[in-house]
Amino acid sequence: MAAFSLDDYDYHLPTELIAQQPAPQRDASRLLVCDGGNGFVLADRRFPDLFDLLSPGDLLVFNDTRVFPARLLGHKESGGRVELLLLEYPVCHGVGGKESEAVAWGLLKSSKGARPGTWLLFGDDCRVLVEEKGEGGKVRVRLQLTAPLDDCLARYGRMPLPPYIKREADSEEDRRRYQTVYAQAPGAVAAPTAGLHFTEELLAKIKAKGVGLARITLHVGYGTFAPVRSQDIRRHEIHAEDYLISEESAELINQAKAAGGRIWAVGTTSVRTLEAAAAEDGRVTPGSGSCRLYIYPGYSFKVVDNLLTNFHLPRSSLLFLVSALAGRENILRAYRHAVAARYRFFSYGDAMAIIKK
Repeated sequence: MAAFSLDDYDYHLPTELIAQQPAPQRDASRLLVCDGGNGFVLADRRFPDLFDLLSPGDLLVFNDTRVFPARLLGHKESGGRVELLLLEYPVCHGVGGKESEAVAWGLLKSSKGARPGTWLLFGDDCRVLVEEKGEGGKVRVRLQLTAPLDDCLARYGRMPLPPYIKREADSEEDRRRYQTVYAQAPGAVAAPTAGLHFTEELLAKIKAKGVGLARITLHVGYGTFAPVRSQDIRRHEIHAEDYLISEESAELINQAKAAGGRIWAVGTTSVRTLEAAAAEDGRVTPGSGSCRLYIYPGYSFKVVDNLLTNFHLPRSSLLFLVSALAGRENILRAYRHAVAARYRFFSYGDAMAIIKK
């Protein structure tokens, strides 16, 4: 029987197991294999061993969103230091010559706040006007640029590392490692972390085995870190995120499913996107839109068979999702094992493979 109390999704995690740095190499992380087809047997493996778990005809579905350096450091026109975290990738519109403008929502951190009408300066080619205050501390800002947006973000932005990583972002290392090797579509403010373990070499080896690779896009928002405040988890409201599934990828997914191949979702973002775009018969429809699918125990999966994922925070919506797929007691047992075996947790941590089929 499904459990819906927030307290039912808690577990003890020593803080020293929260990974503050990535593994020396992408695929040097560990992989906890959870074999649900065999009584949920746990096995300690290395990430490259994923190759042995895959069969010809299987399909891996990746989220190819690209994290942009959304954390901008600058100062107010009056002189005080300020930090602006953009919550969405700004869409620029030309206003003449080399100038462009863009409107976006963000979170602002400064000593005395910033009222609407305040100018924030990040460089000679990038200044930002605070236009409106919204709910939850959000502000709507207007960027005025005299250089290409991506150039400005590269100069003045840092990668938006999660709040549980207690260090400053390293401009070069984190730009490379807090990004999947197949990232393509800019728009995320958090990485789809299950994909961080893949290398180009491992992907080529998997493809040569006869395993299909399909790309979809879901721009991961900062709401992925939002705490669940409802004691009854069914009352929680999930954040909305933009997604895109191409006709080519939808066809690959539907063909693999029809042929009896297993659909492996790489990350919870891929799970939510696939399930949101699926009809009752499991057929995935191509297109774009806003994904607000909230998955918790009791949900019936239509597309996803198996899941590759990192470990998730206690009392989080992502822990609900993996519990919906594998069972709450199974997941908590796997997490207790991971803690005892000193796995590394969260974004820069180790991975787990949940095999249901």
